[in-house]
Amino acid sequence: MCYNLVGDIMYKVVKNECIKNDIYLLEVEAPLIVKSCLPGQFVIVMASETGEKIPLTIYKCDDRTNILSMIYQVVGASTLELSRITNELYSIVGPLGNPSELIKNVDNLKYASILFVAGGIGIAPIAPQAEYLKKHDINVDIIYGAKNKDSVILEDELKSICDKLTITTDDGSYGEKGLVTDILKMQTKKYDYCVAIGPLVMMKFVSLETKNMGIKTIVSMNPIMIDGTGMCGACRLIVGDEIKFACVDGPEFDGHKVDFDLAIERLKTYKTIEGQKYLEMLEGDTHHGGCGECNHE
Repeated sequence: MCYNLVGDIMYKVVKNECIKNDIYLLEVEAPLIVKSCLPGQFVIVMASETGEKIPLTIYKCDDRTNILSMIYQVVGASTLELSRITNELYSIVGPLGNPSELIKNVDNLKYASILFVAGGIGIAPIAPQAEYLKKHDINVDIIYGAKNKDSVILEDELKSICDKLTITTDDGSYGEKGLVTDILKMQTKKYDYCVAIGPLVMMKFVSLETKNMGIKTIVSMNPIMIDGTGMCGACRLIVGDEIKFACVDGPEFDGHKVDFDLAIERLKTYKTIEGQKYLEMLEGDTHHGGCGECNHE
């Protein structure tokens, strides 16, 4: 795999504003990244020289203005620091990961019917994929689950790039009340592919449901990334009977082969220093991925 890496320079911030309920739209000038990115890839940003590395999925790349757009939610100290940046972003590295499988195979999907299922800000990486497919005259429907009405974003854009948009909220304050899986179970339309992006638990149960429905399912495992380069080992996965790393082998995988229970447990363990050391000792040479420091290729 070949990456176009751009880092260690300051990036001009064009926009960094709250669009809904602690959800921010970040736009920066990043011409080299914009010229080489495709839907499904991600970048790693640092708000400052001493800041944490934050993997963010790419929302939009505008090659006319050289603007790279990302959507993120403030959930901790690192994203809070990022939300306060107004002039320059310290560093961006990317694009990383592989483009969406459907984007790479778009010429073979002329008669395919695609269902996207999003949870929370997982809708941000779904939007560019759906738009790309729609431009190629491929049928696209979207099920979008949010916590409440104040957490729903990009609604007008989504309506313009899909044939059918169904919004669900946990509390019923907007759209249908319930979970995305509730709507998924009600589908009578035959889909060739389902792409699910959101919290790990959501992707797990979507994958279980689509397996019963006989729909090939792709999931994006970006929720488990921490370092984003394979160095930390946090995104180590079991996919089928193979060890994979979301940041270098993905972020997309076959949802019916991912061991979600293991991924969820690893993420919990990795939140403590003791847990990180435990996993590193337990997994030995397979703890890292694609970093040049172990045997994993």
